[in-house]
Amino acid sequence: MDILHSVTELRARLAGETRISFVPTMGNLHDGHIHLVNLARQHGDCVVVSIFVNPLQFGPNEDLDNYPRTLEQDCARLQAAGADVVFAPSVSEMYPSAQTMTISAPPIADSLCGASRPGHFSGVATVVMKLFNLVQPQVAIFGKKDYQQLSVIRELVQQFNLPISIIGGETVREADGLAMSSRNGYLSPAQRQEAKRLHAALQLVKQAIQKGNHDYPAICEQTRQYLTQLGWIVDYIEVRAASTLQPATATDTQLVALAAARLGKTRLIDNLEFDASHQA
Repeated sequence: MDILHSVTELRARLAGETRISFVPTMGNLHDGHIHLVNLARQHGDCVVVSIFVNPLQFGPNEDLDNYPRTLEQDCARLQAAGADVVFAPSVSEMYPSAQTMTISAPPIADSLCGASRPGHFSGVATVVMKLFNLVQPQVAIFGKKDYQQLSVIRELVQQFNLPISIIGGETVREADGLAMSSRNGYLSPAQRQEAKRLHAALQLVKQAIQKGNHDYPAICEQTRQYLTQLGWIVDYIEVRAASTLQPATATDTQLVALAAARLGKTRLIDNLEFDASHQA
């Protein structure tokens, strides 16, 4: 496995590769990331993983400086998983000058996580476009845990006619249902025990809808109150059409329930896809 830090090294290493699968990450890898690497292996001959904590997608009061950076451990895990190339550039390598040209994310990026994180998805789209141009993959793998991000990247590829297939990897969960995340490490033991309720709350949303309740705002408000009473600070709970992320209507059958909420200072996100026409 090659560990590369410069654009020049990366381009030289990938010259001649014709079936590249790419997994962009911010490092501090867990089993969810390794699942994406395994998925990438099924779709390419050369698996490239980037590790880059992108400052453009962090707001002024977010955890950029404290975000865990564990390159040595990450590379050991990636080597064991069979990755071929790790691209771990510095900020100055990715942004040798001020990034004054950025990608304006679509309107869907202004809701859900984008409502409380203005500019976040513009930063994501910009760095992903840069990485796509550097790696030039045929396939790129993104986790479904960040469902809104996956939707934005799919729109990016479609609108800019990029010759890249985007594949969504299923969310990998702990035994109690908590979605694996680098931010789970911020949780205290008591918070970690409570964190499983976020996924359980989305299961309640799904069950209510599959029993025939189509008052989505009321269901979401009840779920918000439930979590709030347990000490969560709820950012949002929403039911959206899975394919567009537009607010769901009673005629939509393929839905996704999405949530973001804080335990203490730790912000967790999760989602659950389901068929509304299926009767619970």
